Amino acid sequence: MDTVVTALRAALHDPDGAVVRTDPGVLDGARTDKSGWIAPGGPVAVVEARSVEHVQATLRTCSALGVPVVPRGAGTGLAGGANGTEGTVVLSVARMDRIVEVSVEDELAVVEPGVLNGALNAAVAEHGLRFAPDPASAAIASIGGNIATNAGGLRCVKYGVTREAVLGLDVVLADGRLVSTGHRTVKGVTGLDLTALLVGSEGTLGVIVGATVRLVPVPAGEPATLGAVYPTVQQAAAAAAAVVAGPERPSTVELLDALALEGIAAYLGPEVLSETVGSGSAGGVFLFVEFDGAGATEAALGAVPRLQAEGGTVHLAGSAAERERLLTIRRSFHAAMESRGRVLIEDVAVPRSRLAEMFARVEAIGREHGVSIPTVAHAGDGNLHPNFVFDGDEVPAHVWDAADAVFRAAIELGGTLTGEHGVGVLKRRWIGDELSDDVLDLQRGIRRVFDPAGILNPGKVF
Repeated sequence: MDTVVTALRAALHDPDGAVVRTDPGVLDGARTDKSGWIAPGGPVAVVEARSVEHVQATLRTCSALGVPVVPRGAGTGLAGGANGTEGTVVLSVARMDRIVEVSVEDELAVVEPGVLNGALNAAVAEHGLRFAPDPASAAIASIGGNIATNAGGLRCVKYGVTREAVLGLDVVLADGRLVSTGHRTVKGVTGLDLTALLVGSEGTLGVIVGATVRLVPVPAGEPATLGAVYPTVQQAAAAAAAVVAGPERPSTVELLDALALEGIAAYLGPEVLSETVGSGSAGGVFLFVEFDGAGATEAALGAVPRLQAEGGTVHLAGSAAERERLLTIRRSFHAAMESRGRVLIEDVAVPRSRLAEMFARVEAIGREHGVSIPTVAHAGDGNLHPNFVFDGDEVPAHVWDAADAVFRAAIELGGTLTGEHGVGVLKRRWIGDELSDDVLDLQRGIRRVFDPAGILNPGKVF
């Protein structure tokens, strides 16, 4: 593979290896992501691109040599989709992190793919605007990664997922050609919607090098936040559905099941929960509901009877500090789970009307397989994140058996394998359970149109 490295350094005018990296630490770091999955082999090089020209030169070179390329951003994925596998070149766009333009009048920004969610929102906050998608990893996740996986987050019940926030893309194809899709206008239906197709394509169709994204006004005033505790997850799920179906759409609806709340209590200290949501939180289920914009407090007060009707003990935050304490319960979930052992963080979605059934199935699967599966859900849109807690470095077979049962249950209930994490490596064996043979053939055919030689992210998704 010295030939590949030599060719890349020549093409990128990088004789000292500042861009084309081969040091063992860099190569090893590119083998994994936040899922914890480590590729059994490793890449021959990591190209830390600084420009569109670097990306084009890398793809032209690898295309000519027949070397597979793994596009990579911040490495915060949860499905192994950007992990460098044996014999690949990892093409990192993390250093392409410029905010190229902010148009206040048109409510859009043009950014490079390595820009972090938090950095973009900090830059546009002075204009009273924000980028609406807010995955839990927003502080460390990049816009390019959001687009590659069509990331969601806590606010998507009201503001939609990443696809709704992307107007146009600049993409380098496998052979090095640069193409632009989409538009800067609010409306645009000329030709096929290639932008929407590229969002969520997980690096299998091209490498995103620029994005024109929609910005929205930051809601006026302070949000109004409710915390509610229920005896059962079925009651909490019914309450979540009732609130979302109400006259005012909440911006956030998050549900933590009893195992999740138990783990958070152990992590934060039980007094944090009792002081925040009351002594009845022990053994209970937690629902976090927030409204934003004008009339947020009135909307929250109007939601209280709906939450109480399902058996909830409801608390309205009376200050910013109280809101922060309620939000801390939700934000602490992943850290609390990781404090209990290794965690396989999964992602399924079902129709909101089947959310309670899906929670019941997860509970039953955990008992059947002897696995602890604390679960948090973006309950407003039916997206659950079951967390499989285990000991050791490798995911045990019985945990994968439990995950298999969870995936199949979601599909049986009219849902999907993944709401926002993507398929990557970890879910590819189940993709045929959700998609028909004809649909899979169509998708593979589209992939061949974009990448006839199949060098982009091979072994991922399909």
